[in-house]
Amino acid sequence: MEIWDLYTKDRVRTGRQIRRGEPVPAGFCHLVVHICVFNDRGQMLIQQRQPFKDGWPNYWDVSTGGSALAGETSAQAAERELFEEIGLRLDFSALRPSFSVNFSFGFDDFYLVRKNVDLSALTLQPEEVQAVRWADCDEIFDMIDLGLFIPYHRSLISLLFYMRDHRGTLTMADPTAPDSAQQNT
Repeated sequence: MEIWDLYTKDRVRTGRQIRRGEPVPAGFCHLVVHICVFNDRGQMLIQQRQPFKDGWPNYWDVSTGGSALAGETSAQAAERELFEEIGLRLDFSALRPSFSVNFSFGFDDFYLVRKNVDLSALTLQPEEVQAVRWADCDEIFDMIDLGLFIPYHRSLISLLFYMRDHRGTLTMADPTAPDSAQQNT
């Protein structure tokens, strides 16, 4: 049984927790992470959910994702989810999310990583994942249109592909900022 920490809207842990499946109480939030693995060809590793999953059965999704467990940081949850779902071990201790998206009862941290992965070497979690493959942005759009991929906003998928090679919100570094050459690279 998964236990989740509850947070304030400002991402402060409250000391309260809920069990997976319980509604998040009004005024509280919980933390979700998504990890998108990209190869050097600009493709994203995507996974197909098992047919018996409660949410989005048989749909394709981004590389991995899930809720942070009680006591976990965002990076710890990302590292755990990536290993649990597809057997890929990466060190997230020095990583921050590439960006975060707020939703009605929580925060969704997106980690975008570049790693050429041999798909045949992955160990898929049988309770979660039935298949993995590489796909480019247009293929994912087509899959969304055909009802095969979780119906994320097309702009989110575009942002994932764009942000894999970018940091920050500016198209160029701020010349007045310390270490400006590294601000948005």
